[in-house]
Amino acid sequence: MGENRNLDWEHALHRARNHAPFLARALDRQPELAALLAAGNGEAALAWAQAQGDGGDAEVAPRRERLALAAALAVGDLAGAFPLAQVVSELTAFADRALDCAIRTAIAERTDSDTADGFIALALGKQGAGELNYSSDIDPILLFDRERLARRASDDPGEAAQRYARRIVALLSSSTADGYALRVDLRLRPNSEVSPLCVPVGSAMTHYQGHALAWERAAFTRARAAAGDIAAGEDFLSQIRPFVWRAQLDFGAIEEIRALTQRIRDSHEGPPAPGPGFDVKRGRGGIREIEFYAQTHQLIHGGRDTSLRVRGTRAALDALASAGWITSENAATLGAAYDRLRQVEHRLQMVNDRQTHALPDCAALDNVAQLDGLADGAALVAELTAITARTARIYEELIGQPEAVAVPVAMPVSALTHQLGQWGYPEPDTLAERIETWRDGRHAAIRSPQAVAAWDRLAPALLQAMAASDDPMRAINRWERIIESVPSAITTFRLLDARPDLTRRLVAALTLAPVLSDELARKPELLDTLIDRDALDLPGDVPQIMARMRGAAIRADYEALLDAIRIITGEIRFALGIQLIEGLADPLDIARALSRTAEAAMQLAAQATVQEFAAKHGRVPDSELLILGLGRLGGGALTHASDLDIVYLFTGDFAAQSDGARPLGATVYYNRLASRVSAALSVPTAQGALYEVDTRLRPQGNQGPLAVSCAAFGKYQREAAWTWEHMALARARVLYGSPQARAELEDVLAEVLHAPRDRAALRDAVLEMRAEMAKHKPASGPIDAKLARGGLVDIEFLVHYLQLKGEAADGTPLAETARRALDPDLATALEGLIAAGLLPADLAAPHALMSRMLVAGRLLAPDGREPPPSGARALARACGCESYEGLLEAFAAARQEVAQAWKQILGTDILATKQENPA
Repeated sequence: MGENRNLDWEHALHRARNHAPFLARALDRQPELAALLAAGNGEAALAWAQAQGDGGDAEVAPRRERLALAAALAVGDLAGAFPLAQVVSELTAFADRALDCAIRTAIAERTDSDTADGFIALALGKQGAGELNYSSDIDPILLFDRERLARRASDDPGEAAQRYARRIVALLSSSTADGYALRVDLRLRPNSEVSPLCVPVGSAMTHYQGHALAWERAAFTRARAAAGDIAAGEDFLSQIRPFVWRAQLDFGAIEEIRALTQRIRDSHEGPPAPGPGFDVKRGRGGIREIEFYAQTHQLIHGGRDTSLRVRGTRAALDALASAGWITSENAATLGAAYDRLRQVEHRLQMVNDRQTHALPDCAALDNVAQLDGLADGAALVAELTAITARTARIYEELIGQPEAVAVPVAMPVSALTHQLGQWGYPEPDTLAERIETWRDGRHAAIRSPQAVAAWDRLAPALLQAMAASDDPMRAINRWERIIESVPSAITTFRLLDARPDLTRRLVAALTLAPVLSDELARKPELLDTLIDRDALDLPGDVPQIMARMRGAAIRADYEALLDAIRIITGEIRFALGIQLIEGLADPLDIARALSRTAEAAMQLAAQATVQEFAAKHGRVPDSELLILGLGRLGGGALTHASDLDIVYLFTGDFAAQSDGARPLGATVYYNRLASRVSAALSVPTAQGALYEVDTRLRPQGNQGPLAVSCAAFGKYQREAAWTWEHMALARARVLYGSPQARAELEDVLAEVLHAPRDRAALRDAVLEMRAEMAKHKPASGPIDAKLARGGLVDIEFLVHYLQLKGEAADGTPLAETARRALDPDLATALEGLIAAGLLPADLAAPHALMSRMLVAGRLLAPDGREPPPSGARALARACGCESYEGLLEAFAAARQEVAQAWKQILGTDILATKQENPA
C-alpha cells in the first residue's frame, strides 16, 4: 500500500511539473515542500505551507503561505490524497485568515492597536460556503459600525472605514515579488455602483430589508461573518435573516432565477456543449446551474424548513434530499457532477494560476486532460459532455420554459362569459364583468403588471375548481373578500399556480369553513403551510410545538417571540382545519392537537413574560406563578372556536416583596404579571390575535383579583365555592409551574374534589344549574351537540356529578379504586366511571359522536344550523357517518341514550319536558 501511495505522489509531481508551469515554478522555489510531497507526507506538507504565514510582514507572509498552500494542495489533489472537500476547506480557511490579518493590519497602522472592533467582513459566494476555488478571488462585503469602529479620535468613522477598505484591498491584491495573496472583488456590496467600498451597517440593513434583489437573497444563503468583528457580523446576519429566509414560500424565486439563468445563457458566448471554449462554470449544465438548483430550492423552502439553511452546495443538495424536496437520485447526480466539474475547474486554474473556467483548445486542452490524469482532451470532453447533459436536464426540469412563453393573455369578457357558462355558473355575463373588474387596478392585490400576469395564469384553473364545488358563488364571494383585503397576493397566485393540488384545498376552505376563509382573508400566506411535507400531519407534543415557535422568531426579543407564537399557532390551526374538512384526521385527534398547540403557546408566552417582568421588578423569593387550565383546555380537547379558561395562582407568602430594582408586593406583583401573560396571549400584534382568555372561573369571578395565592385559593374552594365551581375543578389541569409547585396545587385540587358532600344537596344543585342553563342558553340549531338536551353538556353534568359524589357502585371511594374516573379528560373520566359501574357502557359512543360533531361543527356549521350540502357531507364524514341524514339519526339516538342515563342517575326525564325547537 505504501509503495502504491508513493507512486501516486510521484505521478502527481510528474504531472504538476510537466503540465502546470505555475506549479513547476512553485515547487522549484520551495524545495523543502517539494521534498515532503515527494515523500508522500501530505499532512506535513500542509503544515509546512501554513507555517509560512506565521509572523513576518503583513504583505509578505500571506503571499508566501498562499504560494506554498497552492503547491501542496494541488499536488495532494492530483495524487488523490486530498479530497475536494479538504482542498476547498483549506483554501477558504486561508482566505479567512488573510482577510482578518489585512483588516487588523489596516486598523493597526492607523491606531497602533490590534483590534477589529466595528469592522465587519462578510464572506459570500464560495468563500462563504467554505468552497473557495483553487485560483479564485473573494467577494466579501465590508461593513462598519459608526459607533464602534476602531479609529483615531480625530477621524470621521466613514472616512476611516474607506481608508481601511482601500488598504485591505491593497494588502491582499497587489502583486509583489512574492506574488499576491488574494484577488478581492467588492462588487457584491449593496448598490455597488454608488456606495462606498465599506458600507455603514444601517445603510446595508435598509437595503436588504427593503430593496434587495433575488440574486442577493441567493448570495446570502451562503453568507457568513468571516473576518474582522465576527460577533458584529453574526448579529447583522441574524437581523437580515428574514430577508434571506422568508417565512412565506417564495415561488417567485423560480421565475427570477429562471430569468437570471436565461440571461446568463443568452449572454454567454461560448459553445453550448463541452469542447474548446466551453465554460465549466457558466455553461449549460455547469457549476453555476447546480448551485442555482440548490439555492432556488433553499430560497423557496428554507424559510419554513430550517434544515435547509446550510451553506455548501453539496450540503444543500443532501439536505434537500433528506427533507424530501428533491429526489435522492437527483441529489446524487448533481452532487457527483458538482465535485467533478469543480475538479476540472481546479485543473484549469492550476496550469498558470489564472481564474479561468473555459476549456482551452488543441494542445492546451490535451495538456489539461493529462494534468488531470486522462489520456487526452477528447477523453475529458467526452466525460464532461455526459456530465453536463445530465445536470442540464435536471436543472431545466426546475426552471421550465422561459417566462415569456408561459405568460397567458387575459381572456376577453365575451370569451370568459362563454367559459363561465360552460362551467355552470349562474348569470355568466354578470359574473364575467365582475371578475374583469378584479384586474382593473382597484385592488392592490392585482395591480402591478406581475400580479396581473400571475392572476391571469391562475384564473382559469381556480375558476373551474370553484365551479366544480357545491357552492361556486360562495367561493367567488369569499375569494373576492380575500383579494379586496390584502395588499399583495402575487406570491399566493404563484403558489397556487405551482401547486395545483392546493387549489382544491383553497376551494374547500372557501366553501366549507367560514372560519378558515376569514383567516385566509387576513393572512393569505397561510396557504403556504400546506406545501410543507408534514403540513397534513398532526403536530407533535407540546415541547416540539414550543421549539417550532422559538425557531420562527426572527429576533431574540420578547415581541418577536410573541409574533412567532401567533404565526405558528395560526399555521397549525389552519392546517388542522384543512385536515378536518377534508376528512384526513379524526376530529377527536384534531381537538387534542388544538389543545397541545394552545398549551405550547401559553407556556412559551408565560415563560417569556415572567422573564421580561422579572427584568424590571425582580422575583418574589420562594414564590412562583402557576396557571390552571379549566374547561376544554383543562380537558385537553379544544375546538377552533374555544377560548382559554385559565386561573392564575401563586405560591409562597402573599405578604412578601420582589427583589428587583422596582420592587412590588407579592399580590400586586402577580396580578400585574398575570395581566401581562393574558395580554401576551390575547392582545393582537403585527401578526394578529391569538386567543380569547377567560379568567371568570377564578375565585369570586370578575369581582375577585386576577391572581390569588394557592393558600387563598384552597381556602375559598373549601369554604365559599359554589357547586358549579367544584364541577369546573373536575376538569382542572395545572399547565404552568415547576414540578414541585404543580404537585402542591394538585394536592389542593384533590382535597377539594374528594371532600365528602351531601348527596341530596349535590343532586338538587346539579338539576337546578342544568335547568337554568337550558332556559338561558338553548340550543342554537338542530345539530348543536353541546347545548341540546341529551347533548354534551348533559354528559358533562352527569360525569361531574358522579365525580363529586365520589363513590363507585360498590361504595368504595373513586379516589382509591377508580383514579381514571377523576381524570380531567372527559373521555377518560367517562371510561373510568363506566368501569366503576356508575354509567352505562353504551354512553362512550354517544359522547364520542357528539364530541366529533362539536369539533367539526365549529368549522362546518358554527351556528349549529344545517350547513350547505357540501358542508353537511363533510360533517357527516368527520363523524363517521355515510350521510348527513345518517348523522341526524345517530345524533337523535345518542341523545336518547344520554337521556336514559340522566333519568337512571338523576331521576328526571330531560327529553319529556318542553324543549327548545332548534328548527
